[in-house]
Amino acid sequence: MSRVFVVTGTDTGVGKTVFAAALAGALDAIYWKPIQSGFEDGGDSGQVRELSGLPAERILPEAYRFKAALSPHRAAELEDIKIDVSKLNPVACDRPLVIEGAGGLLVPIKRELLFADVFARWEEPVILCARTSLGTINHTLLSIEAMRARDIIIHGIAFIGDENADNERTICETGGVVRLGRLPRLDPLNAANLRDAFAANFRREDFDDPA
Repeated sequence: MSRVFVVTGTDTGVGKTVFAAALAGALDAIYWKPIQSGFEDGGDSGQVRELSGLPAERILPEAYRFKAALSPHRAAELEDIKIDVSKLNPVACDRPLVIEGAGGLLVPIKRELLFADVFARWEEPVILCARTSLGTINHTLLSIEAMRARDIIIHGIAFIGDENADNERTICETGGVVRLGRLPRLDPLNAANLRDAFAANFRREDFDDPA
């Protein structure tokens, strides 16, 4: 199986979908969001399709799509659906696979199961997307602790937002993690601008298979 990257965030709305689109496009990969809660405007898969430049067949269908934009455990309950965790296992691919979680690490999939627990079972490297703004140090270091408590492989941190060099340095030094780069705010946000921003701010070799 080709390289797999799991993309998660410190919380909802941090920008992980935009980063996942940039990474999937840069790697000429396959993208998969196993669970989508709320799917106005096509959901996250629709946004990735628009921003990544990938052909439609490389955007895999979600295992579960729920109407309510809520935590998956609650959205599933509202539709009387029981989530089968076996349907969330990464699929074998002939090219890199980028998997995007929903919300942050400790978002419940079911009452007794968190996203972080599933990521730990997968044993695939996780990229944590973090804001650069006020509050990011606490949220990001807590997320790092949650991953380390479960022996999750931390590939590195992708910062998103305006430059804040001290926040980024503090997180990486205190948390003992790799800074992969920072994706700036883009206006307009489109496929071409995102591709250029990723190329300018991240090193492609940081996402290659280890020797």
